[in-house]
Amino acid sequence: MDAAFTYTETELVILLKQGKTAAYAYLYDRYAGALYSVILGIIQDEVTSTDVLQDTLVKIWQNIHSFDPDKGRLFTWMHRIARNKSLDTIRSKYYQNSRLMNPIADHVMELASSDQGNHYGLREIITHLKDEHRILIELSYIQGYTQEEIAQQLNIPLGTVKTRLREAFAILRKELSKMI
Repeated sequence: MDAAFTYTETELVILLKQGKTAAYAYLYDRYAGALYSVILGIIQDEVTSTDVLQDTLVKIWQNIHSFDPDKGRLFTWMHRIARNKSLDTIRSKYYQNSRLMNPIADHVMELASSDQGNHYGLREIITHLKDEHRILIELSYIQGYTQEEIAQQLNIPLGTVKTRLREAFAILRKELSKMI
C-alpha cells in the first residue's frame, strides 16, 4: 500500500470484509492512536491500555462482517468496541487483582488522600464498595460519563444505573457519618 494512498470509509469497509491485509494495515495506521486514547482514558494504565488496544483490534478484525454502515460510521463502531473492551477489562477479576494496591484511578486516590477538604477516609470507603457501585462512581464522577452513557456502555437499564449510584452514595454517607 502506498503511504500517500487513502481509502474512503466505504472502500475500507469493503476491503476489510474481504480480508485484505493492506486494509488492516491502513486501519491500524489511521485509527490505532485514537482508539488507544479512548482506552487509556478509561484504563488509566499505559501497559494495560496497549494490551486492550490489541484485543480491540483483533475483535474488530474478527467482527468486521457485522459492521453495518447504515447504522453508523466505522470509527463510532470501533470506538464502542474499544470502550466496551476497556470496561470489560476494568470489571475483570484479573484487572482488579492487578490493581489491588490502587483499585481506583490514581488521580482520585490522590484527591481522597490529600489534605484538600476533610476526606474522612473516603479512599478507604471507595475501595471497599462492591464493583457494581465502585465502577459506576468511577465512570460517572471520575471519567465524566453521563448516566445514559454508562447505561449504554455497561448494557444495563438507565434506572439500574440511577439506583446503584443512589445506593453507592447512601453507603458513602453512612460510612462517612461513622467516622465523624
